[in-house]
Amino acid sequence: MDLTLSDEQRLLRESAERFVAGTYNAEHRRRMASEPHGFSAGLWKQFADLGWLALPISEAHGGLGGGAVEIGILMEAFGRGLVAEPYLSTVVIGAALIAERGSEAQRQALLPKVADGSLYLAFAHSERAARFELAEVATSARKTAEGWRLDGRKTAVLDGTAAGQVIVSARVVGDNGAAGKLCLFLVPADATGLTKRDFPRLGGGRACNLELRDVRLPADALLGDGSDALPAIEAVVDRAMAALGAEAVGIMQTLLDQTLEYTKIRKQFGRPLSANQVIRHRLADMAMNCDEARSMALRAALMVDAEPVARGRAASGAKAKIGKCARFVAEQSVQLHGAMGVTEELDIGSYFKRLLAFDTLFGGSAHHYRRHAALGGRSVQA
Repeated sequence: MDLTLSDEQRLLRESAERFVAGTYNAEHRRRMASEPHGFSAGLWKQFADLGWLALPISEAHGGLGGGAVEIGILMEAFGRGLVAEPYLSTVVIGAALIAERGSEAQRQALLPKVADGSLYLAFAHSERAARFELAEVATSARKTAEGWRLDGRKTAVLDGTAAGQVIVSARVVGDNGAAGKLCLFLVPADATGLTKRDFPRLGGGRACNLELRDVRLPADALLGDGSDALPAIEAVVDRAMAALGAEAVGIMQTLLDQTLEYTKIRKQFGRPLSANQVIRHRLADMAMNCDEARSMALRAALMVDAEPVARGRAASGAKAKIGKCARFVAEQSVQLHGAMGVTEELDIGSYFKRLLAFDTLFGGSAHHYRRHAALGGRSVQA
């Protein structure tokens, strides 16, 4: 298999890396931390002008028709700068759910707005009792004369406060009180009965917890035809984990580069730290972990359109392995910087926090080792 980047992919990588290097630094991140939504609306508009928001959206809906590999290239560059803009929640997850589940009218109405930067999306799916199991949803949706009524609670909704539309998963409850199919609903940010509790995310950006209490929606708030949405949710979350893996690789590579540079200039007993053989071994281990993580992220991206078992095993395998590699690289970087590694003077602490956040999004390594094994058993039975 030829894994060489095409000319277009190389240009995307170079332009993204230049933009991130010239825009995102410690001072920028400190300013964004005080913003209500945790990111810059002006930079989001620049993302739209550069075509990044339209990248994975089909040409029929105002996009460029890019794939998971292109998303991975962009997300790796975002990792290098700890980009906090809601690319994952709006483009990678939100737009993909609309493309997968929405009717043609919903796609035509919403996807061009994502592409031009005028609409932020969020996906409200996680619940406290679910423990990362995508099928475990207690939020209920009941049919009414006017449309739908939603009740429930959602946790850790990425960029939920900024979103103009929140895509909420809920179980349709019948007249007899029995829970049925899992469906998706478009809930406007200003819907009556929707309460948000906003909080900062570890490593940058913001998230919120949602409470839906007697939220009334029109009939067309149902995303798609009302069939079971779980397969689409699983596919989009697998795609999101591939993108997150690429972002983690960018963070890890930056930590390695900064640590390597530091050990060259930091001297002890008249010699650079990098002259010490033990330090060299640790740097070599960090480099190997970066390469292993990059390979796993690329494999997950290449498998996003495979059949569900193969796709799921690739995504969970990548999430578990990259999580393990990321923790190793982050801890080594902090240790080799000494006490400086956890001060505000250096960026190391910020990158370390973002990698900790990566390990918890959509489940940590232990959860995905179990999922990988369970999917393996399913493929053997098949």
